[in-house]
Amino acid sequence: MVAIRVPRSQRAKRELLKHAPRLVETGKKTLILHGTKTSAVVNSVLADIFHLKRDNAVKFSKKNDNIRPFESGGETSLEFFSLKTDCSLLVYGSHSKKRPNNLVLGRTYDHHIYDLIEVGIENYKSIESYVYDKKLAPKLGSKPFFAFIGDHFESVEELKHLREVLLDLFKGEVVENLNLAGVDRIFVCTAISPTTVYMMHCALRLKRSGTSIPRIELVEVGPSMDLVVRRHRLPVESLKKEAMKTADHTKKMKNVSKDPVQGKLGKVYIPDQQIAKMALSNDVKGLKRERREAKKNKEHSKKQKIDAE
Repeated sequence: MVAIRVPRSQRAKRELLKHAPRLVETGKKTLILHGTKTSAVVNSVLADIFHLKRDNAVKFSKKNDNIRPFESGGETSLEFFSLKTDCSLLVYGSHSKKRPNNLVLGRTYDHHIYDLIEVGIENYKSIESYVYDKKLAPKLGSKPFFAFIGDHFESVEELKHLREVLLDLFKGEVVENLNLAGVDRIFVCTAISPTTVYMMHCALRLKRSGTSIPRIELVEVGPSMDLVVRRHRLPVESLKKEAMKTADHTKKMKNVSKDPVQGKLGKVYIPDQQIAKMALSNDVKGLKRERREAKKNKEHSKKQKIDAE
């Protein structure tokens, strides 16, 4: 495990807070690494991923012998590199006889491994193999569309996990407003089987349609490949609960609650009334009535006394 760093000055504390987890995330950086042994296909895939995310990615060119995902003690180097480069997304490529053209996609939380998914690469076509009008090439920093086609993305746990990781990997920075001209590409992922997904990257060509909404055509610009799911590891429940915290922007009101049936409810607290200690004024109508009745009774009794004499 990576040692916990304790700041010794206010400047160091502010620097560590910049790299700490946040309730509202902006963009995520991606770390791209090579394994002990890689193939030409894996090298080309890593190069294409770095080309698509070159504005927010770090790529290591040297081979890493100590990284072994899904193994005990083999992920320490991944956490160390994630801490040093401040990257929360990981792409690790390797090649072996048991797992040829292997790609491991992972995410970290607080620079600790959050989850991992391992896929095999088949039927790969690089960006350089496509011929198209270079004016249609996606611009740096543009936002992509995503299309996930197939029922397996809703029923198969591995493909659900793969969809989440792919969205985190290619969605870019979080923005509030979006211009239609800034969306110029799309990732189309088709579930061929419960373990295989065909992914392709296309540019969007906007054409006139006679209405205010333009007609969209897809032009394949690469890369494209088949992703075969091999292994995956979901996050620990306690870590997932910590990572899924969201910021509550609503202002809390004291003694106010909401009910799905009755709606908005409020509590009003009234202090105890000390009736025995309340000062009564002489202007109370009830007292005037009592005085009149007492005076009338007194006069009546006095009259009766005089008649008796």
